[in-house]
Amino acid sequence: MKCSSLRKFAALCGIAFASSLVLAVPGFAQKGGGGMSQYSSVPQGASAPPAAKMNPKEQKDYKELYTTTDNDKKIQLGTAFLQKYPNSTYAEPVYNQLVNAYNVKQDWPDLFAAGDKAIAIDPDDVDVLALEGWVLSRLYKATDPDAQAKLDKSEKYEKHVIEIVPGMVKPAGSTEDDFAKAKTEKLSEAHSALGVDFFRAEDFDNASKELQLATQGNPSPDQTDFYVLGVVDVQLKHFSDAVDAFQKCSQLTGGLAAPCKDQMDEAKKQVK
Repeated sequence: MKCSSLRKFAALCGIAFASSLVLAVPGFAQKGGGGMSQYSSVPQGASAPPAAKMNPKEQKDYKELYTTTDNDKKIQLGTAFLQKYPNSTYAEPVYNQLVNAYNVKQDWPDLFAAGDKAIAIDPDDVDVLALEGWVLSRLYKATDPDAQAKLDKSEKYEKHVIEIVPGMVKPAGSTEDDFAKAKTEKLSEAHSALGVDFFRAEDFDNASKELQLATQGNPSPDQTDFYVLGVVDVQLKHFSDAVDAFQKCSQLTGGLAAPCKDQMDEAKKQVK
């Protein structure tokens, strides 16, 4: 099996694994515009900026930031807003929208910086927690001096998401179906990151459990999750399960389709 060990996996499959990040970054909806953050015991304002008495200029600046769809402009306006109004009650949704823009641009250092500031204001911001933990799980490099700290941070964030989501309150304007779908998507994202975190830590049993939770019943599964699940199943000598995971991976569009096909063929040779 070409990727039957973590060392071989890193050496032979690392390029394809990394390339999947470019294609598989999960969608993210900023506060005031959707996402799980609208489902809370504290109203977040699901379709408009948070209501508060502000000076007209501050409100105008926030509205311009909030309504722009150009990510470069959003970053420019958001950065300027925070410099101009450092104590604004809009600070968290501004950071939240910056995280969204940095995610689309795949500017990871700035995403982490803005995300941590959003979480410092609201430790239960499930959208930022889930996304930041997910990206950390994918970008992890064992050679980084703070590699373990990043892995621990990802695990902490995703476990908190899993704690928060079941208790979220459906707002009056949301349907039961939309609410259930939003919760399922956010939990799948959290289990996806945790599965990769456990894989990195060589905790294959828990990696398998989390990745199964991430992929089962998911209408838009992450190709990387199936790839890593296949590798984990090989480690556990669950070769039939590995064949199934690699096959599902190979059927999805993305940079891992060909490597998954190769690994599926190799795993089939181990099935007895």
